[in-house]
Amino acid sequence: MFEKWADAFSVVFTPKILLFLGQGLLNTLYIAAVSIALSLVFGTVLGLMRHAREKLVSTVAALYIEIVRNIPLTLFIISMRFLTKLPPLESGIAAMTVFTSAIVAEIVRGGLNSIGKGQWEAASSQGFSRLQTMWHVIIPQAIRRIRSPLISQFVTTIKDTSFCAIVGTYELSFTSKIVAAHRSIVTAEDILVLYLLVAFIYYLINRAFSGLARRERGNAMKGVVR
Repeated sequence: MFEKWADAFSVVFTPKILLFLGQGLLNTLYIAAVSIALSLVFGTVLGLMRHAREKLVSTVAALYIEIVRNIPLTLFIISMRFLTKLPPLESGIAAMTVFTSAIVAEIVRGGLNSIGKGQWEAASSQGFSRLQTMWHVIIPQAIRRIRSPLISQFVTTIKDTSFCAIVGTYELSFTSKIVAAHRSIVTAEDILVLYLLVAFIYYLINRAFSGLARRERGNAMKGVVR
């Protein structure tokens, strides 16, 4: 029994397979990083629009958010791949950005709504305009409150990159499938060791971000207590 598992480890943990999985991991991190960066920008804009007093602006943002949030991510990935001329990697980034921006927008809106009216009134009494109040008073407080949920969403985004495998994007999940189909992977133990390795890689990455999210949540709670 132990010989089978030892053989499985020797089959999977070879320089060639590890290098191939490493290339998939780099693509996973690239898709996640670019998607997160773009989603943070577009999601913040959408969140501010959703929070705006102008009815038309708020309605447009709300319509986008509600439509996107209620459509599966896989449909966006498939649509971006086959309805555009984007390569697999770029189409995955585009789909992830479209989807994640809606989630980030709701987080931003929730953070803005969590700031009491007293902050607006206090700033107004000091002669601040609405824009000045938003920029100097409301947004800095909202940022402190939304950092933890934002990081948690980014953890989800990293995991969701695995959906890009359905259109042939060479991220970690897809490269592991290619390795599993290789002629050197022949036993159940080989496959199990391979996917345990992939799961462990995902775990390490997301564990690090989850720890950061918990620390930010704790800092936010201390700020509220003070």
